[in-house]
Amino acid sequence: MAKYLRNPAQPAAMAAACALLILIATCVHGQELTDPTRPPASIAAPQALPGEKLNTPPELQSVLISPTRRVAVIDGQTVALGEKFGEARVVRIAEDEVVLRNGQDQQVLKLFPAIEKRRNSRHSAHDKK
Repeated sequence: MAKYLRNPAQPAAMAAACALLILIATCVHGQELTDPTRPPASIAAPQALPGEKLNTPPELQSVLISPTRRVAVIDGQTVALGEKFGEARVVRIAEDEVVLRNGQDQQVLKLFPAIEKRRNSRHSAHDKK
């Protein structure tokens, strides 16, 4: 053991190996993770000045469904089924979406717009049997 400690090449080789590992570790890039504690994008979105209107679509933020009522929070405003949000009327509140109607126009607001539900092909093949 003493002969390994006295060998002058040993510490230099160890230092070179450590430097190489540090260099490799800094070059490897992983997928960027999003901060789960970060506020929703709507809070960080540009705010309109008084008297100014931004052309951003309304955002469905929350839905509350109970046996006695259905309520949605759209852009921070609480609206019940049948009430008006801006110029549109709330005609449907489901667990993941709200439907607004303004005359003949209909707009569907999704609670999670980036998530699309689709049937797993493995399950659909099993269902056909």
